[in-house]
Amino acid sequence: MAMSRRKFLLTTAVAGGALAVGYVALKPEEDTRLVFQKTARGGEVALNAWIKIDATGTVTVAAPRAEMGQGIYTALAMLVAEELDVDWKSVRVEDAPVHPVYANREMLRAALPFEDGYHQGENTSGAQFMGWLAEMLSAQGTGGSTSIRDAWEPMRNAGACARHMLVTAAAQKWNVPAADCQAADGVITHKGSGKTLTYGDLATSASSLMPPENPPLKNAADYKLIGKAVPRLDIADKTTGRAIFGVDVKTDGMLHAAVNVAPVMGGSLKSYDKDALGGMPGVVAVVALPTGIAVVADSWWHAKKAADSAVIEFNDGGNGSLSSEGIYKLLEENIQSGDPFTYRNDGDAEEVFEHNGDDIIANYQVPYLAHACMEPMNCTARVVGDNVEIWMPNQAPFLMRYLASRIVDTDVENVQVYTTYLGGGFGRRAEGDLAEQAVRIAMAVPGKTVKLLWSREDDMRHDMYRPAARSMFRARLDDKGRPFAWFNRIAGQVPTKSFTQRIFDFATLDMPDNTSSEGSADMPYAIPNLQVQHVPVTLPVPVGFWRSVGHSYNAFFTESFMDELAVKAGQDPYKYRRDLLAAHPDYLAVLDRVASEADWDLPMHSGRGRGIALHESFGSLVAQVAEVSVLPDDTIQLDRVICVVDCGRVINPDTVVAQIEGAIVFGLSAALYGDITLTDGAVDQGNFPDYEMVRLNNMPKIEVHLAPSGRPIGGIGEVGTPPLAPALANAIFNATGKRVRELPLSKAGLVG
Repeated sequence: MAMSRRKFLLTTAVAGGALAVGYVALKPEEDTRLVFQKTARGGEVALNAWIKIDATGTVTVAAPRAEMGQGIYTALAMLVAEELDVDWKSVRVEDAPVHPVYANREMLRAALPFEDGYHQGENTSGAQFMGWLAEMLSAQGTGGSTSIRDAWEPMRNAGACARHMLVTAAAQKWNVPAADCQAADGVITHKGSGKTLTYGDLATSASSLMPPENPPLKNAADYKLIGKAVPRLDIADKTTGRAIFGVDVKTDGMLHAAVNVAPVMGGSLKSYDKDALGGMPGVVAVVALPTGIAVVADSWWHAKKAADSAVIEFNDGGNGSLSSEGIYKLLEENIQSGDPFTYRNDGDAEEVFEHNGDDIIANYQVPYLAHACMEPMNCTARVVGDNVEIWMPNQAPFLMRYLASRIVDTDVENVQVYTTYLGGGFGRRAEGDLAEQAVRIAMAVPGKTVKLLWSREDDMRHDMYRPAARSMFRARLDDKGRPFAWFNRIAGQVPTKSFTQRIFDFATLDMPDNTSSEGSADMPYAIPNLQVQHVPVTLPVPVGFWRSVGHSYNAFFTESFMDELAVKAGQDPYKYRRDLLAAHPDYLAVLDRVASEADWDLPMHSGRGRGIALHESFGSLVAQVAEVSVLPDDTIQLDRVICVVDCGRVINPDTVVAQIEGAIVFGLSAALYGDITLTDGAVDQGNFPDYEMVRLNNMPKIEVHLAPSGRPIGGIGEVGTPPLAPALANAIFNATGKRVRELPLSKAGLVG
C-alpha cells in the first residue's frame, strides 16, 4: 500500500517507540497455554492463554483489561463462557499476566489519525500494521472504549477452542467419534450411550491436545449468555469488602510514602533540608525526586506530616506567571492566527465565505478538567536487585512495566505488574507518573515494599488534565435554512503528543491527533461545503486522555452550534437534524427513538425547556434529550435525561445501562461545575469543595433505552458523556432564550 508522508512519519515514530520499549512480537511457534499455566494453582490446567480449569470444573478466565467499575471482567468472561458452554456459576476471573498475546489491537487501530480507510476493518494493511505494533509493544491496555471490540473475536475463539479440546478428550476416553459428543453447562455427553464427563474430569487430558486453529463459533440465535443480564463477577467481593483495590494492598513490614512536589506546572526540585526531616517520628528515608521529595515512614500519616513540613525550594521552570486568563488569551490568538491542521475539507467552504452573505458566527470555550477518580492515586512497589514488583490500579500494565524497567535499568521481564481493581480510571490511570515515583522511592529502601499514596490535593493539582479549548464556527444557510457552508476551527493542546512525550523523551514529532478533532471532523450531517481545522497549542499544562477525550468538548461545540442554526432557520431542532441525516438511517433511528421516548412533540409548560443532541463516538450512536426547569432564583434544574444507545451487539444489557448512567453523571458534573484554573503557574483547586460534583439533590432522572440496529460492536464506557452538555445547553436556551457557549454553567450563574 502506498503510504503518505504523514502515515510514514506516524508509523516510524510509533514503531521507534516500540523498539525503545524493547518488546518483541509474539512468536508464531510460542505455545500461549504456557502464559496462563504459569499462574496455575490448586490443580488448575490451562487450555489456552485465556482459560484454566481445575478438577472441580471451576473455569478461570484471564481478563487482560482493567476492571474499574465498568463490568469488563464479567463481559469478557461471558464471551468465553458462551462458546465454552459452561455453567455461569462455575466461572471465575483473574487479571491476566502481561504478555503480547493480550495486546489490545483495537486500541492502537483507533488511536492514530491515518487517512480514512487506513485503519478501518481488520483486514486492511493499516489494521494489520497496528495489530503487529500492538503485539510488539505488548500493548495490554484499557481505554478508548475498545475492550469488547478487541475481545469479541479472540475470547470467543478461546472458548470455542477449549470446548473442542474437551470434546475431543472425552471422545478419546470413550473411543467414539467426537461428532457423537455434545458439550453443555460444563458437561460432555455421549449422545449414544448417555455417558457423561465433567470439564473437571477432562481438563488435564484436554490440556495435552493441540488447540484447533479455527473452531466453529455459535450462531447468535444459539446464545445463552450474550445479550442477557447476568450477575457481575466483581460485585460480591466489592459489597463484602473482599475486593482488593490499590489502596488495599498490604504486605508484611510494608512502608508508606508521601510526596511534596513543585506546585508550579513544569517545576522541579532546587534544594531541601534533608537533615531536618530525618529525626521526625517514623521517618525511614527521604528521597529526592525530579519534581520534589518523597518521605518514607512507618505510616502514611507520619510520611505525610514530614513531607508537608519540609523546607523546600523549587524551580518554577519559567511558568510562575502562567494563569487561566493568559491561557485563554493564547487560545484565542491561535484561533485567529495560528497554524491549523485541516482534518476535513469537503467542497469549498472558503470560496463560499469569500462572497458576501448572512453568516452565523459563534465562539465556544471549555476549561481544563480533572479526572477526580474516587480512589486516591497510589502505587505499591518493591525493588530487589534487578527485580521489581508493582501493585497498582492501572490501565496500561505494559507501560508501567516499561517505565519501571527504565528507572531500575533492568529487562522488562524482571518487572512484575499486578493490576488491582481500579476505583475509577477515566484515562488517568493510563499515566505512569505514580509508577515512576513509587519505583524511585522503593529503590531507596531495597527489599522493602513501599506504598505511595497521593492526597486528594496532590491528585487535583498534578493531574493530566482534559485540555481547555476554544472553538470558532462560521456557517451560511441555503434558501431552505440548511447549512450550505460550515467552518470550524478548534484551538487547544494535543493529548496524544503530551501523553507520548511523558513516556518517550524523543517523541517531539508534531503529529496530527484525531483526539483533537473527533466529534467535529467526523460528524454525519449533509453539508456540501465543510471545513474542520485544529490549531495545536503548546502550553506547560500536562494534558491527557479524559473520558471520551475530544468528543467531550467537540460534541458540545458542534451540537450546540447545530441548534443555533436550527433557531436561525426557524425550524425545530430535532427535525432540522433529521433533514440532514437522510443518508444515515442508523443515526435517524436513534434520533427518532429518543424524540419518541421524550414525547418531543408535546409542548413544555412555561419555565421548562427541552434540548436534543446526537453524537457518535467509539463506534456507538447516542442521542439524548435533556429537560430542565427554571427555578425562582433563575437558576436551572435538570429534571430528566432520556438517552437512546446503539452500540451494536449488547453483551450484558444491565452493564451497558449502568455505564451510560454513570457517563451521564460524569458529563453533568463537568457541565455544571468542572473548572480547573491556574494562578501563578499552579492549580487553584485542591479538593471536592473546590471541584464540585453532582450530588443527590441535583441528580436528574435518567432513562436509558438500548436500540441495537445490527451495526458492528461499538464501545460503551465513554459514549454517554459527550451528548449531555449540548443537550443540557440546548434545553436551557429552549427554556430561557440564553445561549450557553462556555462551560461550566456555574460561570454564568445558572447553577444554584
